[in-house]
Amino acid sequence: MSSENLPQSPEQQLRKPRVAVVFGGRSSEHGISVVTAGAVLNAIDRTKYDVLPIGITTDGRWALTADEPERMAIADRTMPDVAQLAESEEGGVVLSVDPGSREVVYTEPGAVPKALGEVDVVFPVLHGPYGEDGTLQGLLELSGVPYVGAGVLASAVGQDKEYMKRVFTSFGLPVGPYLVVRPREWESDPAAARERITGFAAEHGWPLFIKPARAGSSIGITKVEDASGLDAAIAEARRHDPKFLVESLLRGREIECGVLEFEDGPRASVPAEIPPVTAHDFYDFEAKYIDSASGIVPAPLTGEQTAEVQRLAVEAFDACSCEGLVRADFFLTEDGGFVINEINTLPGFTPISMYPRMWQESGVSYQQLVDRLIQAALTRPTGLR
Repeated sequence: MSSENLPQSPEQQLRKPRVAVVFGGRSSEHGISVVTAGAVLNAIDRTKYDVLPIGITTDGRWALTADEPERMAIADRTMPDVAQLAESEEGGVVLSVDPGSREVVYTEPGAVPKALGEVDVVFPVLHGPYGEDGTLQGLLELSGVPYVGAGVLASAVGQDKEYMKRVFTSFGLPVGPYLVVRPREWESDPAAARERITGFAAEHGWPLFIKPARAGSSIGITKVEDASGLDAAIAEARRHDPKFLVESLLRGREIECGVLEFEDGPRASVPAEIPPVTAHDFYDFEAKYIDSASGIVPAPLTGEQTAEVQRLAVEAFDACSCEGLVRADFFLTEDGGFVINEINTLPGFTPISMYPRMWQESGVSYQQLVDRLIQAALTRPTGLR
């Protein structure tokens, strides 16, 4: 019997819905996830919801953390860390996998486990593998706990750039030239893989972008001007993921568009433009989060261009069976056509991030955005849907 069908006690009927904000995680995007969590915790309406912050350390321990958003900001160009926020160095939070219970328990070595009460919905703000890629979503499905954002399949597809592009292609969405190098290929015969990459460059031209297949926030990406830079770029990508992609440079403007699920279906925000970043080679992690390079919202596009990118963003959302929210990233090429680069099923979500800024410009404030996502998750069943 799933927990959403269990009869509620008078206490459950009277209490506010409880939101567990889960953040941090084992991926290389740990720090920006903590920053995002601070922003979400600040925005949640405490008159409507009770909040339980749960941080996941870089080694995978679920830690109880203080509800102190001010400690979750970037300080002196340094990212915050869950280990610094945890109430204990050894204590752990356990979520029941019994769909008949949503009880959260806190345990410490040598101490009696402490019940922390039930959770009604999880707001995951984990970026990258072990959180954004369907792994956490699968655990929550087993537990019968509703959660914000995409389900298992859409999360997995949205994390793996190879399969994301394959899905886009199958739905007729325009995709730029790319090459995939799998772990076995590189490890068994790197010379042959390198030759395949240089052949790709001969066809599509230098520079190339070498990027991890399953990472986000522009982490591990290198722009390579010629063959002499390949090995270092591949090593950097493989430091984050043994599978990597090679993409050709698409000359044009970088355009982003947010998608948000409403009662009548997904809608697109006004688009934004990421202008050339003069202090960086491209819009990388440092430009996004450390130096706060800013996009233009709304993007200076014609009405026809705006309508087209909004249509493509919603099509990408539907193609990957997404739910809740997505940021879709495009190139407006020199010939006037849009090419989709990728989607993010849990995009950067600080108030200065592009997704909230696009919705702010579309008439949905950051606080309203957080509330809408929570309410949508509370009304969406777990399981097949």
